[in-house]
Amino acid sequence: MARTVEWALGDAKHNQIVIFPRGKVFRAQTPDGMNGMSWEGAFGFVSVGAYGQPHGPDALNEKGLYVGVYYFPGYADYAQYDLEHAERSMSVGDFMQWVLSTFETVEEVRSHLDKVLVVDVKDPRFGGAPLPFHWKIADPSGASIVVEIVNGGEIKVYDTFKGVIANSPTYDWHLTNLRNYLNLSAQPAAPLIIDGESVSPFGSGSGFVGLPGDFTPPSRFVRAAVLTATVRPLPTSEDAVFEAFRILDNFNIPVGLTAKPDQIAPGIESATQITTAADLTNRRYYFHTMSNREVRMIDLSKIDFSTVKEQMIDGDEGRIHPVRELSISELNHGR
Repeated sequence: MARTVEWALGDAKHNQIVIFPRGKVFRAQTPDGMNGMSWEGAFGFVSVGAYGQPHGPDALNEKGLYVGVYYFPGYADYAQYDLEHAERSMSVGDFMQWVLSTFETVEEVRSHLDKVLVVDVKDPRFGGAPLPFHWKIADPSGASIVVEIVNGGEIKVYDTFKGVIANSPTYDWHLTNLRNYLNLSAQPAAPLIIDGESVSPFGSGSGFVGLPGDFTPPSRFVRAAVLTATVRPLPTSEDAVFEAFRILDNFNIPVGLTAKPDQIAPGIESATQITTAADLTNRRYYFHTMSNREVRMIDLSKIDFSTVKEQMIDGDEGRIHPVRELSISELNHGR
């Protein structure tokens, strides 16, 4: 599983990585406060944070279960909060932590979705922004689903197409929209003969003329689906991770694209703040950030989640891009 993370309200500190131990006792938040569902986590997990808080957009647990949170404005519509059902109610961030700390497989998650009520909680710790989200959940078997809560609490579950997801609109709309691009192909366009004259494409890639290149969610979905569907077989998981990073280079949003171009941006509004890749089989979590392009990895199989302390790690290490200058001797050797 691999993705980019953008956020429109400045620097959300998505460079912060949070480690959660096994056995942690969670208490969910509701509009009334910390009076929601309570549970003890069966599994530990590693998560991207946000605004210095442990609720973040991307995470992997010690069993290889992955959860990604994606912006879903205009369509997310959670259950109406009722104090009588507070003991099974939770916020969107709590839902992610409940899934990660409780389950090993996608099928387990699917069969327990009716056990909780996800309610709208306005949390000032997250910049005061509304938090309309949907979720992608995947496990090492290859199973992958999208969970959307709409129409006042109705839960809809979709099997993903090649694991691809984007923001709004709803997942079924994105799948329907793919049918507009059935002409795209990895094969170059064939020459045309018109009145005896042959017209040939300029070069490779001509089969993808018409692939949308803008940064709207519908276009990003189509682009991700096409690029993912054309990936060649790869020999190792590490090869797959770095191929995922190369694919995601097609989705990075520069600061100037969404901010005023005539001034130095005070934050990194809507730009790509972190790019992650999760190897579910080997339980390895990779990432690089806007402020540090070095790829870093956390091997969850080496963490003892029964004893590790809950902690937040600054994943940017001083926000300095690592650059290695080639020495004169190396340059001479190269000649």
